[in-house]
Amino acid sequence: MAWRRGQAYGQGLRDRVAAAARLSLRAAAARSAVSPSCVAKARARLRRTGEATPGPQRNHVPPRPAPLEGALRARVAAAADATLAELRAWTLAEHGVRAGQPVTWKALARLGPTLEKTAARGRAGPPRRGPGAPRPGRSRAGVRPGQAGVPR
Repeated sequence: MAWRRGQAYGQGLRDRVAAAARLSLRAAAARSAVSPSCVAKARARLRRTGEATPGPQRNHVPPRPAPLEGALRARVAAAADATLAELRAWTLAEHGVRAGQPVTWKALARLGPTLEKTAARGRAGPPRRGPGAPRPGRSRAGVRPGQAGVPR
């Protein structure tokens, strides 16, 4: 059985490891196709808690701006067009919490605001042309403006 990062082994495998209590660590590991460390940890958990089931997996690091989510929500409502840099500067100035750009972005994602475009943010570059639209500076006849009657 292949180990998948971040996921516990199946309960059937854990039961087989627990049933092989009379075997040595290495023999039980070879029999179940897992590492000796896995067998040792499963046996230790069985001795400590009496359970062969896996424990809960947790992220032990709380998000840095988690206590400020209410204040951040109010700030975004007041200044909806604030950039990430402005929100980071506000967080540092008002609350003394230094948060990086990815942390601020994830905090905003948890709040769930939508990204709005303003009229001042036009497209970068010239407008798109359709398949039959004339090229800029040309008329439909392929003649430059001001040179009527002169073919290309």
